Amino acid sequence: MEKTSQKYNTYIQILKEELIPAMGCTEPIALAYAAAVARDVLGDIPDKVVAGASGSIIKNAKSVIVPQTGHLKGIPAAVTAGIIAGDPEKKLEVIANTSPQQITQMKQFMEKTEITVEHLNNGITFDILVTLYKGPSYSKVRIAGHHTNIILIEKDGNILKQLTPDLKEQPLAGRELLNMEDIWDFINTVDIHDIKEVLDRQMEYNWAIAEEGLKKSYGANIGKVLLGMSENDLAVKAKAMAAAASDARMNGCELPVIINSGSGNQGITVSVPVMVYANELNSSKEQLYRALALSNLTAIHQKTSLGRLSAYCGAVNAGAGAGAGIAYLLGGSYEDITHTIVNALAIVSGIVCDGAKASCAAKIASSVEAGIFGYHMYRQGQQFFDGDGIVTKGVEATIKNVGRLGKEGMRETNEEIIKIMLGK
Repeated sequence: MEKTSQKYNTYIQILKEELIPAMGCTEPIALAYAAAVARDVLGDIPDKVVAGASGSIIKNAKSVIVPQTGHLKGIPAAVTAGIIAGDPEKKLEVIANTSPQQITQMKQFMEKTEITVEHLNNGITFDILVTLYKGPSYSKVRIAGHHTNIILIEKDGNILKQLTPDLKEQPLAGRELLNMEDIWDFINTVDIHDIKEVLDRQMEYNWAIAEEGLKKSYGANIGKVLLGMSENDLAVKAKAMAAAASDARMNGCELPVIINSGSGNQGITVSVPVMVYANELNSSKEQLYRALALSNLTAIHQKTSLGRLSAYCGAVNAGAGAGAGIAYLLGGSYEDITHTIVNALAIVSGIVCDGAKASCAAKIASSVEAGIFGYHMYRQGQQFFDGDGIVTKGVEATIKNVGRLGKEGMRETNEEIIKIMLGK
């Protein structure tokens, strides 16, 4: 791919846009971000809070520990953290610099302040509306579409900012240029200097939280369980390291991660297993950069048609991406990579997203396993064919089917999951 071409520069920009740091699960952090902005607009600590969120936001914020809060959990904790300690300039690292005194203030605030959580059931998958009150004054901030997309800022009846984005969650600019053939061309020809900085940061952050997950006890300790089953198996180690990173992230670890497609778990899944294989295979640094670019862009391509949030588990796409990256490190051809993706999707596309929590680590392990298994299937002359369930001839057609399944077919599934989680 020519370095001067529009597609080359768009792919570089996609990596820069998607591979950004976040501390904690991104949905509660988005709530904290909205609350921090609203507090700055209000100009004071509120005496009443109303946090409105779409069902998919509630699903992903209900059960995870919010980092830097002294192990507080859920939406009230997320908005409280943003109000007391949030720095809006840091966006998805909004509560990264919380002090012990502020953690004490958070607990006191939650004890004495009326915090109401409302379900915004208006058909928009990603929607947050935080309203803060101080006496007769109020401020209101709305985020829609994706995690930092503020579309409304209002104070005391005055509109300070209002946008009218496409709330149908259309892909971000340039995502329509993604396809596997061009991704393959890009990762084989890209000037490593153009992707080095963003991938170095992904490697540093995500490996650090994986190691942290294995050192301490987090969640269900899926990573440790896997290693206890077979410590010397490379595929098991790849799954275990990714699961350990998710174990830590879902359960209050205060280390940041580099996300993919708006998700820290997906950012972990596309990167950590690939690094495990590169280390074991003594791959060159250049090979690792190219493998990570392939894994990341493959996952982003799949998520483009799915949307940021749905009932379809995003770890599935990320696991297929990891499988592609690992296949590249093992010397795989373009055919090997595309069949790896199709095989992986055929195996685990039935995994549902029932919110962010400890079991995400196990789903990540299963998805990485499918990616690795999908590669070895094809290398041994086995594959799933056109007509096998949702598999259609060609990788792009199968990816399109998965997008349709997750975004349209599982819409009612998502609603039922949300009802179950809300006790309805």
